Amino acid sequence: MHEPVPSLAAVAEDHHNLSLAQDLRQLADEAKTLAQAELAYQKSRAAYAGTESRTIALLLVVAAVVAFFAMMAFIVGTVIALGPLIGPWGAMAVVTGLLLAIAIISAFNARARLKRMMAIIGTRN
Repeated sequence: MHEPVPSLAAVAEDHHNLSLAQDLRQLADEAKTLAQAELAYQKSRAAYAGTESRTIALLLVVAAVVAFFAMMAFIVGTVIALGPLIGPWGAMAVVTGLLLAIAIISAFNARARLKRMMAIIGTRN
């Protein structure tokens, strides 16, 4: 009814009876199983990253479009608000000049950063 529990010595003896070829076969099977599991895991990670990347890109496009229209509304509102104070042509000139100044400052800043980056990348140790 109840089988006796094998002793540690009996288990060790059975283990020693396994041949080296059987050990190597078992090791190869385990390595194959591990490689298949790792491949499946990496495939699922890549699929997840691809799906999330598309979603993130779409959300960034939506954010950029909405930010663009918000900036346009702000610019038009500024021109309209300044119109009674300095006239429509003056308001347009002030807003346009300010936007051009921001664009020029940004372009010079970008150029300086590009030169600095190229200098850092170009140096070799």
